[in-house]
Amino acid sequence: MTQILEISDLKALAKRRVPKLFFDYADSGAWTEGTYRANEEDFAKVKLRQRVLVDMTNRSLETTMIGQKVSMPVALAPTGLTGMQHADGEMLAAQAAEAFGVPFTLSTMSICSIEDVASVTTKPFWFQLYVMREREFVLNLIDRAKAAKCSALVLTLDLQILGQRHKDLRNSLSAPPKLTPKHLWQMATRPGWCMKMLGTNRRTFRNIVGHAKSVTDLSSLGAWTTEQFDPQLSWKDVEWIKERWGGPLILKGILDPEDAKMAAATGADAIIVSNHGGRQLDGAHSSISMLPRIVDAVGHQIEVHIDGGIRSGQDVLKAVAMGAKGTYIGRPFLYGLGAMGKEGVTKTLEIIRKEMDITMALCGKRDINDVNRDILAD
Repeated sequence: MTQILEISDLKALAKRRVPKLFFDYADSGAWTEGTYRANEEDFAKVKLRQRVLVDMTNRSLETTMIGQKVSMPVALAPTGLTGMQHADGEMLAAQAAEAFGVPFTLSTMSICSIEDVASVTTKPFWFQLYVMREREFVLNLIDRAKAAKCSALVLTLDLQILGQRHKDLRNSLSAPPKLTPKHLWQMATRPGWCMKMLGTNRRTFRNIVGHAKSVTDLSSLGAWTTEQFDPQLSWKDVEWIKERWGGPLILKGILDPEDAKMAAATGADAIIVSNHGGRQLDGAHSSISMLPRIVDAVGHQIEVHIDGGIRSGQDVLKAVAMGAKGTYIGRPFLYGLGAMGKEGVTKTLEIIRKEMDITMALCGKRDINDVNRDILAD
């Protein structure tokens, strides 16, 4: 643990410990991966103003996201197949986030179910919803999230059809994964991962199997997932989802000011500026490059959050300076989880917090709520 100083250290360790097909799933983008790379590279282009001889005592990163108190403006993003990075991954990540005082967002395409995560946490977590063609299943998902006392619903808007990810195709990754000789060899070279996976019965999409009408076992899951994402999803669907849910609603996948204006008009509580981590439209703008334009367009109407490309506490601070009221980390916590399980997720959050705290002080600020574009260099 003492040698792990930055997120890239956790990434390197996870790559050694997680079978290639699952590590690549978390670490891939669409087509050329140009947008995936831009998400990270464009953060590096943002420069900070160094300030000196200011009082740096009594610093605080505490703030709120959609009115909920957080220890820092960071949430764990919804990520599919999290439980294949490490056995019971969603449950462990949720516990780490709860102890740290930041939100955990469970994906519809999680390995551990809503009920699994609720069974090991004491505080409400957030749930991310994909809208499927089978509306009864979607309504049931919303009701299950309500029964589990989830405190926010994150509706993903940018996965009506799947972007092509070359690594997944070359790895023959499917849902559920098919255990070919190549895959068995990859797993055999990761004995620690295998032993942990043998110790759990959570190895499929437990939000789906046994809940969707036509999915009763693993053999029927693959066909269901390939045909269920709804290409006809539209703004009118937000209304009935919002009504059925009845609680705080966050819309994820906004990358254009015009879409941001339409999202704000729905009455949602927040939007997430996001390009799905570069996993959908390759060639799209990076999230951080679009954040200022979207904040200028709707920041006075709706809370603006961001995900995509955040790899450090400095990245979080830059996003906050540009107007984001919250940020989401996906790959960083997956690297931590794959590297060291629950301890690794905690380590990820500690790295982010320390980097953000020190950088904020060196920019002349003591309270995250006072951070604005003044800390950015021209």
